[in-house]
Amino acid sequence: MSIIIPANSAVGGGFEVANGVRFDDGSSSNFSDGSAPSGNRQKFTWSAWVKRSSLSSIQTLVSSSYSANDQGFLIFSNGDKLSWESNNSGDGDLNTNKVFRDTSAWYHIVFSVDTTQSTAANRIKLYINGSQYVWDGNTTYPNQNQSLYFNVGGSYNTYIGRRAQGDYFDGYMSEIVFINDAQLAADSFGEFDSDSGVWKPLESVEDLTFGTSGYYLNFQNSSALGTDVSGIGNTFTANNIAAVDQTTDTCTNNFATLNPLSFNAGFTLSEGNTFFNGSSVQSWNQGCAATMGASSGKWYWEVKWINGTNVSIIGVLPIDQSYYTSGGSGSTSVYNFINGWQLSTSTAGDKYNYVASNGSGFQRAHDDIIMFAMDMDNKKMWSGANGTWYSSGNPATGANPTWEVSQFPTIFDNGFIPYCQSYNTGTVTEFAFNFGNPSFTGTDKADGNNRGSFEYTPPSGYLALCTKNLSEALS
Repeated sequence: MSIIIPANSAVGGGFEVANGVRFDDGSSSNFSDGSAPSGNRQKFTWSAWVKRSSLSSIQTLVSSSYSANDQGFLIFSNGDKLSWESNNSGDGDLNTNKVFRDTSAWYHIVFSVDTTQSTAANRIKLYINGSQYVWDGNTTYPNQNQSLYFNVGGSYNTYIGRRAQGDYFDGYMSEIVFINDAQLAADSFGEFDSDSGVWKPLESVEDLTFGTSGYYLNFQNSSALGTDVSGIGNTFTANNIAAVDQTTDTCTNNFATLNPLSFNAGFTLSEGNTFFNGSSVQSWNQGCAATMGASSGKWYWEVKWINGTNVSIIGVLPIDQSYYTSGGSGSTSVYNFINGWQLSTSTAGDKYNYVASNGSGFQRAHDDIIMFAMDMDNKKMWSGANGTWYSSGNPATGANPTWEVSQFPTIFDNGFIPYCQSYNTGTVTEFAFNFGNPSFTGTDKADGNNRGSFEYTPPSGYLALCTKNLSEALS
């Protein structure tokens, strides 16, 4: 089975992380704890699983901030490298040459501190996906016995996802743990899977000694996502983070999102790369594919059409990108390889079968939820809206497919990948995607493997596009 599965994808068995949380930098999403007690500023460890959504901007993972001139923080730089920085003389300045640009993968990051160490390189250790990473960028270690601008407490806010001047994180986090009084290695939080060798989280983090300023955020309480479950009670305030931002996209089950590296743009993505926003500039180059697709198996997803004109296009493309070069309107355009809909609010939307328009009758309204059921074993696909399948189709029985094998040329043999596109005439096209990781409210229907959360129940046998389902389909 030829599929796209991101690096550090989920492995079978072991501890399952149920929830993560979605940060959106455009919404200034973050967690803050303005009442955190002061703790050990010489020995501590911060651990989190992180999946980025956008690149090339300063994004804060965690900080202890009083003002822009009085703080310490761990950030992704605008060059997509990890950095520890502080305004406190003697706190050190550490950077990686490694870049973190995979927006489809989860990274495990451990920031481990003991400034009492006599060897400078041991005072701040960094672990990435279970292995210690030697700071190899511009590097100045903190002075021995230095009390860092971190874990300060009092008037210093502890922030997750921002620092004093903003620089908000954009993406997902899960399993955030802070340990006071100890410099721990990565194996306190994870282990390498004995079969696959993939780094995975440990359930036993709940048994660690957290210390007075420690915390453990597992994001399982959707009405209070900042709840500390360590038993210490250092609960955070969720700022511009709502219940819908509790995700099933986690470090043990990675869900498809939209790919910010698709084609060349004119569009922007937000809400953890589940929202597509095309510009109002006339261009065919505003196409965006998902991060996962499949060439066998049965798959289900939903899309809410929020805004757009009759050139808002949604459907699937062949995974094999050698068959097209851009979103443009020429002979190698992705537009010539779409199986899907050109939506319209005023007329019957065109149904595209590969190159040609073939059929209509799909007039839609904004805020309609469009369903896709893709059967790659039998080369058939169904679409519908608001709980009703087009032309009395039934994916569960195989009746009346919207597209079928005769309309799938051999270029589709390597599989399909979800896709959307806009050519705007002054109206911005907006879509919200749900691959089982909710992007709009009212979603609570799981697939047959009890994975994902959809507005409508997936047809029998059809699954969410996530690494757990994909890896099981391979076995």
